Amino acid sequence: MITRHFIDVSSGGNSRRVHYRRMGKGPPLLMVHQSPRSSKEYEELMRKWSNHFTCIAPDTPGFGQSDPLPGEPEISDFGDAVITFLDALGIAQCAAYGFHSGGIILVTAVKRHPNRITSLAVGGYAIWSAAEMQLFSDRYLPAFHPSDYGEHLTWLWNRILEQNWFFPWFAADNAHRLSLSNDDPARVDAVVRDMLDAGNAYQAGYGAVLRAPRDIPDRDAIVPPCLISAYDGDPLQEHIDRLQEMPPSWTAEKVATPGDHERVSLTHLLATQTPMTNDFPKAPDEGFLPVQTDQFDGLIHWRGEQGASRLVLHPPAKAALATPSQGHIAIDLPGHGLSDNWLDRIPDQWEAWEAVIASVAATLGTDETIYPTLPAGDPDRLYPDLSPDRFGVYLTTAWQIVRARHMFDPWYMVNHDNAVAFEEQKLLPDHLAAEHLALINGYSAKEYHTALHTR
Repeated sequence: MITRHFIDVSSGGNSRRVHYRRMGKGPPLLMVHQSPRSSKEYEELMRKWSNHFTCIAPDTPGFGQSDPLPGEPEISDFGDAVITFLDALGIAQCAAYGFHSGGIILVTAVKRHPNRITSLAVGGYAIWSAAEMQLFSDRYLPAFHPSDYGEHLTWLWNRILEQNWFFPWFAADNAHRLSLSNDDPARVDAVVRDMLDAGNAYQAGYGAVLRAPRDIPDRDAIVPPCLISAYDGDPLQEHIDRLQEMPPSWTAEKVATPGDHERVSLTHLLATQTPMTNDFPKAPDEGFLPVQTDQFDGLIHWRGEQGASRLVLHPPAKAALATPSQGHIAIDLPGHGLSDNWLDRIPDQWEAWEAVIASVAATLGTDETIYPTLPAGDPDRLYPDLSPDRFGVYLTTAWQIVRARHMFDPWYMVNHDNAVAFEEQKLLPDHLAAEHLALINGYSAKEYHTALHTR
């Protein structure tokens, strides 16, 4: 089972929170994701490699659920950040794997801290020409901020969708067509959600990677062994030919498929011995609990004060309080926020939800549960199907719902009798963006509402 954790990392007098995923047994393997993704993109690979390694995949600064770095960080700061993350976990040495920009971060880390990585595997290493760098600098990383009426969501969907068709994404011409195009809503949605989590912080992390100097360590540099590989259809495969002289322990090769890339990477990583590591420390006020009942088997996200006596439940289609009051612990219920969803069928009877809540309360030691006020309205209309669709309509539908919720009760009854007073500040885009993310993450909102009604 993949578990999820938070840890506080201190460096230069600053402390930031890092979220990471973990799975497996054996020596540690640090896995650094590409931009603008999160560690979630490695879940499938972690399952494949967990028999060989303790796979540890952090969200890099500013992505996923990890805090950004202060100021205007460069690639050296991101390279150092993965090392301070290892420090916080108590890992002296480990093997490492990174894909695309994750590989660039790790190569930087290896050059600055060669004794910390025992072996490195990279999926595609970019060596940009001056002309390519100029092309990227003009349009590749526009600012990404929420807008009043959700216009940013239309842009985001199409930007991520067409990155599957062209590279770079904005160069919509025959010269920049990709050979492995797709329009799979689930694949596009996964990247869209990572971008929504990152917000405009994506500029810092992605920008640092694009600006990074593309210099392989000198031939006589004392560095751990490294394999760089890229498969057919990867836009960085041709960059294998741009690599110049490398240290003797560094190699590069072109392979046919993503599966071949994974195979040669694993073989390379297993060729070098890495020391084992003990258990890792965790953040004291936020984490994930493994919970197993007849209908749920997954992780429940919690935040608050350990030893608190009160457990706070959120309303349907919302998420746990960002800062629970003293003496309270807030959780994301299944199919909400950062918690896992139900197994096969989302239950609409209270007994199934109560079993999860009771398990969490027993583990956390709370003795009182605070229930939310049930919203008025028909659950079928309050929570329409927001499954990802080919055209990204679910994103703008959800945005219109969170706006209307502040002005009418229920939101779908738009008339004088259902108009409600509202706080104008809550219509600001940043506030709506948080509500919007909670709504599209509320996979089980309708069933939770129905269950609460029967409680």
